[in-house]
Amino acid sequence: MTPSPTTPNPTNLSPTNLSPRKQPEPFGARLRRAMDVRGPLCVGIDPHAALLADWGLSDDVAGLERFTRTVVEALADRVAVLKPQSAFFERFGSRGTAVLERAVAEARDAGALVVMDAKRGDIGSTMAAYADAFLDPASPLFSDALTVSPYLGFGSLRPALERARASGCGLFVLALTSNAEGAEVQHAVRTDGRSVAATVLRHLAAENADAEPLGSFGAVVGATLGGTLRELDADLAVNGPLLAPGIGAQGATAADLPGVFGAAVGNVVPSVSRGVLRHGPSLEALRAAAASEARLLAAAVA
Repeated sequence: MTPSPTTPNPTNLSPTNLSPRKQPEPFGARLRRAMDVRGPLCVGIDPHAALLADWGLSDDVAGLERFTRTVVEALADRVAVLKPQSAFFERFGSRGTAVLERAVAEARDAGALVVMDAKRGDIGSTMAAYADAFLDPASPLFSDALTVSPYLGFGSLRPALERARASGCGLFVLALTSNAEGAEVQHAVRTDGRSVAATVLRHLAAENADAEPLGSFGAVVGATLGGTLRELDADLAVNGPLLAPGIGAQGATAADLPGVFGAAVGNVVPSVSRGVLRHGPSLEALRAAAASEARLLAAAVA
């Protein structure tokens, strides 16, 4: 019997459980299973100063650690995906990064997939170093997937694509973000008549060709974009996951998802941060909020 969304489940989704001699199970396959078992909810871990204050915590490493450990303890054994925003940890230097390292390891040990929201993007050896930091199983920040920026050209992501494929990890590539400023780049039209965003999506479809049941290379597409995606409906069929921020505080709702994503809605990974985190620091309240969000989202994307 399939567990209901956010029901704790012992299924281990880590690619490192396989023998080193075997090819790791791809991220796309693990993500599809996680969403089928636990529901499609992705919860962001965004310990910004205002949220720490709302929880009655100090804006320092001690507050950061208390916040992060509480979220991981409350949710890692029941949601499909946790998405820490690395900037909120990096601002505290090495001690903040150490908190992030522990959170990633503990969340993955509890069965959640970890998407590191770092939005890295560069060229050559620098991009390869970013890939080593987040997608190499030997790294203390090893995550199941990483958000990356393609705006130095999609080909600049090749080192991350190769490292992710070898390690059984995934990428989420910025394509159509929910911030208003993104349109000046993402909606710009190339000489071939195709927008920059559509070009990014076409590249992702090529990377995911023939992948089953789901490709490992997805796009970040804002849930707040509404009808602006209609002209790109065919391009959203990248055979990979669509990470959808913007639900809750930014104005989108679960009911909006079918209208925004059309036929691709079944591959959407809706991301909610404040809508869940504002219920802390109570473990029970965090779990209840996540369960409620997961039920609504599962019904919307079914």
